[in-house]
Amino acid sequence: MALGGANYTEIDEDLHSRQLAVYGRETMRRLFASNILISGMQGLGAEIAKNLILAGVKSVTLHDEGVVELWDLSSNFVFSETDVGKNRALASVQKLQELNNAVIISTLTTKLTKEQLSNFQAVVFTDISFEKAIEFDDYCHNYNPPISFIKAEVRGLFGSIFCDFGPEFTVVDVDGEDPHTGIIASISNDNPAFVSCVDDERLEFQDGDLVVFSEVHGMTELNDGKPRKIKSARPYSFTLEEDTTKFGTYIKGGIVTQVKQPKVLNFKPLREALKDPGEFLLSDFSKFDRPPLLHIAFQALDKFVSDLGRFPVAGSEEDANKLISIAGNINERVGDGKVEDINPKLLRNFAFGARAVLNPMAAMFGGVVGQEVVKACSGKFHPLFQFFYFDSVESLPTEPLDPSDLKPLNTRYDAQISVFGSKLQKKLEDAKVFIVGSGALGCEFLKNIALMGVSCGDQGKLTITDDDVIEKSNLSRQFLFRDWNIGQAKSTVAASAAASINSRLNIEALQNRVGPETENVFDDTFWENLTVIINALDNVNARLYIDQRCLYFQKPLLESGTLGAKCNTQMVIPHLTENYGASRDPPEKQAPMCTVHSFPHNIDHCLTWARSEFEGLLEKTPAEVNAYLSNPVEYKTAQRNAGDAQARDNLEQVLECLEKEKCETFQDCIAWARLRFEDYFVNRVKQLIYTFPEDAATSTGAPFWSAPKRFPQPLKFSVADPSHLQFVMAASILRAETFGIPIPDWIEHPKMLAEAIEKLIVPDFEPKKDVKIVTDEKATTLSVASIDDAAVIDELIFKLELCTKNLPLGFKMKPIQFEKDDDTNYHMDLIAGLANMRARNYSIPEVDKLKAKFIAGRIIPAIATSTAMATGLVCLELYKA
Repeated sequence: MALGGANYTEIDEDLHSRQLAVYGRETMRRLFASNILISGMQGLGAEIAKNLILAGVKSVTLHDEGVVELWDLSSNFVFSETDVGKNRALASVQKLQELNNAVIISTLTTKLTKEQLSNFQAVVFTDISFEKAIEFDDYCHNYNPPISFIKAEVRGLFGSIFCDFGPEFTVVDVDGEDPHTGIIASISNDNPAFVSCVDDERLEFQDGDLVVFSEVHGMTELNDGKPRKIKSARPYSFTLEEDTTKFGTYIKGGIVTQVKQPKVLNFKPLREALKDPGEFLLSDFSKFDRPPLLHIAFQALDKFVSDLGRFPVAGSEEDANKLISIAGNINERVGDGKVEDINPKLLRNFAFGARAVLNPMAAMFGGVVGQEVVKACSGKFHPLFQFFYFDSVESLPTEPLDPSDLKPLNTRYDAQISVFGSKLQKKLEDAKVFIVGSGALGCEFLKNIALMGVSCGDQGKLTITDDDVIEKSNLSRQFLFRDWNIGQAKSTVAASAAASINSRLNIEALQNRVGPETENVFDDTFWENLTVIINALDNVNARLYIDQRCLYFQKPLLESGTLGAKCNTQMVIPHLTENYGASRDPPEKQAPMCTVHSFPHNIDHCLTWARSEFEGLLEKTPAEVNAYLSNPVEYKTAQRNAGDAQARDNLEQVLECLEKEKCETFQDCIAWARLRFEDYFVNRVKQLIYTFPEDAATSTGAPFWSAPKRFPQPLKFSVADPSHLQFVMAASILRAETFGIPIPDWIEHPKMLAEAIEKLIVPDFEPKKDVKIVTDEKATTLSVASIDDAAVIDELIFKLELCTKNLPLGFKMKPIQFEKDDDTNYHMDLIAGLANMRARNYSIPEVDKLKAKFIAGRIIPAIATSTAMATGLVCLELYKA
């Protein structure tokens, strides 16, 4: 059976914007064409499926021959008590389909044959014997083209992953970072040549990187586009493996850009890799000796299960000793890779929990495996090569567990009880937990907590709060939300979704922001009663506030965050660890005001300027006009009392808006937009060149236009240039909105717009001799205070009083607040237009609207796999807490 609609290769940018910021269009297109098989639909299989369906692969086929047991409810969020006895794959399909209707989801419920694997780009097995895995992997490895094969399993607090992406797998982009660049200050005529760069930004180059040069004056031989190797990379310099003694002498300018190289990996099939695993990926540097031991432990468990037809029983010393003995025999046969100490105590823990799939382990491994499938399908990011082992044995209670405490109680938590015992289960159920935030992290935490049984007892209570509402872009990773929830409160929807996973969850959803202003809601009694606080926030200030409250009330705080494919976790335990606020990240480096306004040298500067102009023209000025019109006496008094450059600027803007630049018809708005183009991209640049000609020098005699400054060129407006027309269209539509002028349908027809523009007369530019252009990098404002601001302010107020007499009664403007996620509102069209025209002035590479949206909209890149992994790790800490 198959569900789901057609899979359109057209990317829904509203839905996938945060993911596009991580993967880029090419990777997303490859994902949209990928067919995936997931075999084994216990907790781990469900987590992997969830992450891939959210990512938007073409199809997911769920395979499982087994039926749902009560035991599975410890780790699988799609099962409920009513599913017990149904086939696992069939019981999963409907709830997983709700996550993304564009993905085709089908099921297989009979024995797999290796020939069936040829329908997929990648296959994942979460519950398979080594014997069967070797047979399937051989087929995948030798198939043409190879099928990416992943074997993953979680057994109690232990997990393993094996990847084989074929004999020759090409990684297109090893780290997913944008190519690094540097602005050149000098290049020597040497063998090898020494290159130094300007010191406003560190170089991120490494020895062995390949780089290309452009825009070099003098030593033009380097501008040939040929990649060249570097060595001795330093923060602001490097050596170029090139003899430049016969090249021209470097004069000025130049940009050096890293060339990203593909990497070919030769994967071994499982049959060979088991005997010769190569280097293991380390996840914990305090456990160097652990991966080789776990490599043997998982093989021993496989033999135990194939010999006895069952898993070891939790608490059975006999079963544990049998597993330890099998592991010892395997170790003796290993040869060179033999482990010195097979650590019976660790293997005993491994045996006791072997049948259990714990939710935090499934969540964490579901994130890792989901990401490996993305790598397999796209070639983006370096894959796991080839074995990965992980354990969280520290999550176990410190005192030894009584075997009778591990016995099943015929509840949905039996798998968890088999690892931690029923005493800890009771503690979890009675916990009073506070989750702050119910976005991407919050949704994952709620699911994990519901499955673990946290706050599901008579004494337990979970409070979740979030003051945000659901929007479309949330749906690609905030998996408790559906498209029919758009516009509803996040915390309420998430809470009811979590209660549907486990009906015993005692949860209260609030819509309050946590801060000093809500200390009447979250009062002392509330904090004192809490067992643990879990942050699921997206900003530092809120984290710092929560941290201070936890510090004051001596409560444990579990903290995490994600940024694209990266994530972090931090546990704050009273009297044991430092608190969150004890260490701070360095502040983000801001470009100086003069760089943004007059001397940009990268697209970020252009977009920062564009966003600032957008807000000034369409939000701040109309708001300032309204402030004046709603209470002219009070407004004028306030500006007079301030008496500074800012007050002068405010009055000038209001006057300009209501006098010279007042719009009454749509044709006025087009005229305004056309004159803005002339002002921004022609006249200001001509004035800058007039004030600082190309051969200008600084007070010390050095060239004024030296790196990182780029010498600009004015643009020439043309109705034949689509980007010029697009700019005028977006600017005139938004200007009309602020004045409440109806927008005609013909505006989107380029020919009619061009005709309207050609009717306009644009005055010629006359340079001014006494213009002050700020060049001081430490200046925080571009307003230059005049000698007599008070007199200027009085004159402006007088003019303003005259012009307001001509305004219609009740006249008000409509300020426009920037909204990045609505592609029909022309906000991003205008910002991208402003930034790209400015980039053209300064010969800076332009960007498309999507890239402009990421930078100007300050979009935090986010993917479901990182979120799942972070929350899984935090919930392993929750056991300890």
